[in-house]
Amino acid sequence: MTGPVAGPRHPKIEVGVDAELARALLREQHPDLADLPLHHRVHGWDNVTWRLGEELALRFPVRELSAPLIEREQVWLGHLASLLPVPVPVPVRRGTPSGAAPYPWPWSVVPWLPGTMLASVPVEERRACADTLAETLAALHVPAPPDAPVNPFRGVPPATRDDVVAARLTADLPHADVLRAAWADALAAPARTAAPVWVHGDPHPANLLAHDGRLSGLLDFGDLCSGDPASDLATAWMSFDAVGRARFVARTQELRAHDDATWRRARGWAAAMVPTLLAHPDEYPLLAAVGRHTAAQLAAA
Repeated sequence: MTGPVAGPRHPKIEVGVDAELARALLREQHPDLADLPLHHRVHGWDNVTWRLGEELALRFPVRELSAPLIEREQVWLGHLASLLPVPVPVPVRRGTPSGAAPYPWPWSVVPWLPGTMLASVPVEERRACADTLAETLAALHVPAPPDAPVNPFRGVPPATRDDVVAARLTADLPHADVLRAAWADALAAPARTAAPVWVHGDPHPANLLAHDGRLSGLLDFGDLCSGDPASDLATAWMSFDAVGRARFVARTQELRAHDDATWRRARGWAAAMVPTLLAHPDEYPLLAAVGRHTAAQLAAA
């Protein structure tokens, strides 16, 4: 399993988790794991991941805003894993806040999923993953229970995010006119009226794993919620070129038959993600590359 990037920390990180702190928490709460090697630290937007031995990983929130996202994975991911055709990092143990270590939030021990981030795979080679990704998201996009989490940032009508997104779609972005037009079209598209479904929330190509030409894992369910699947379908532009996207869309339509309005909203969500992906290019160059790719794909479509 890999996360978005290794190396520099996100500038909004509130609590860093170094090897000393990670091992202290293990000794306190899971002492049978405390002597396994810690290596391959990965910094994401909301979490830091340490590989633990060969088969496990530790997943720590690094800011207060992301702490509930770990709890969301702990509560729901075991249930959802049975629906999906690819592995997901279901927590195998739970960590709790510690005053002794100290560390303020829940954390998880998860399996380490082998594979290469799709964002690191040449775009032409990603095409082989298009069918499997379509099948995985279609399997996830089933009606969610009434107590499923909600997310004000994902799975919602585009209009609820217009004030934020419109302000971010500035002229200095690549293909800015195209991005603004895509978002405007998403706003104009009819709203979803069907029952809310499970939504991953962040299936960009740095949260997808590939192995031997197939999707081999789906990571980071912190944004999991119920709502409109259009925000997930934005990965069609984020992950693929025109050939791969056509395969992804065709297989998705075979399985879920979304209306045209859903795809218009999906395209708008792809545009909305570009400024976020480009926000910290020095700290997260791979995500910035995803942002530039997404803008170029929207301009070419």
